[in-house]
Amino acid sequence: MVYERIRNLREDNDLKQRELAKYLHVSQNTYSQYENGIIALTAEMVVQLAKFYHTSTDYLLGLTDVKTPYPPKKR
Repeated sequence: MVYERIRNLREDNDLKQRELAKYLHVSQNTYSQYENGIIALTAEMVVQLAKFYHTSTDYLLGLTDVKTPYPPKKR
């Protein structure tokens, strides 16, 4: 599910894999492997992608269909 979501979000935002790879500090090939489910995303990568797309990690992981991120923690 996460692989489909990150691909769909990238395509919906008219972004190229190399742009996301640069943001995540990985090669385009590595990012492609994330999208194809060849290698698993780390928790850190899921968090970074959620921040980039302004969504929740739960949405990326397929635990909810609500794209809206959670409100930030109050300090």
